[in-house]
Amino acid sequence: MNSDGQDEQRLVWTVVATDIGPLLLAATRDGLVNVVFHASEAVRDQALARLASRLGIEPLEARDSPLLAEAIRQLAAYFAGELRDFALPLDWSLIAGFNRQVLRELASAVPYGSVVGYGDLAARVGQPGAAQAVGVAMGSNPLPLVVPCHRVIESDGGIGGFGGGLETKRKLLALEGVLPEPLF
Repeated sequence: MNSDGQDEQRLVWTVVATDIGPLLLAATRDGLVNVVFHASEAVRDQALARLASRLGIEPLEARDSPLLAEAIRQLAAYFAGELRDFALPLDWSLIAGFNRQVLRELASAVPYGSVVGYGDLAARVGQPGAAQAVGVAMGSNPLPLVVPCHRVIESDGGIGGFGGGLETKRKLLALEGVLPEPLF
């Protein structure tokens, strides 16, 4: 407890406009804990209820929170083409086990402008043949963009799936120079 009697753990959030639509960003004192695509009011409310339930903390809207400031700055720089590597503290508490292992490998070993296959990523974490499980890990990624699941593709070069939608995945890969600019 701090001096005003409040629990030291906080969960703050905001929605930011980006080139791929509104993103909900949520952070705890440990770091960025959640990024949610297409953060309409309904999506935002669902995501915040899920966070409150999972973390046991009531989320507080706080756009000017220092816990979010650097994430907002780095995302703006990423979309402006000025940032290639996110350097943010991350709160991994929403993910565990194999999924966490795969996402940590993805975050540390698949740089901007490159892609990796689901099977290749499975092999990197010592689980060759677990390509489908890697797909599940990508689908459960609570930190998309920052932990770049958009960089994971099918072994035949197909784009694969994406929780933010295939149009969003194509735009992100085009931004990073992996795909030609999508025609929309």
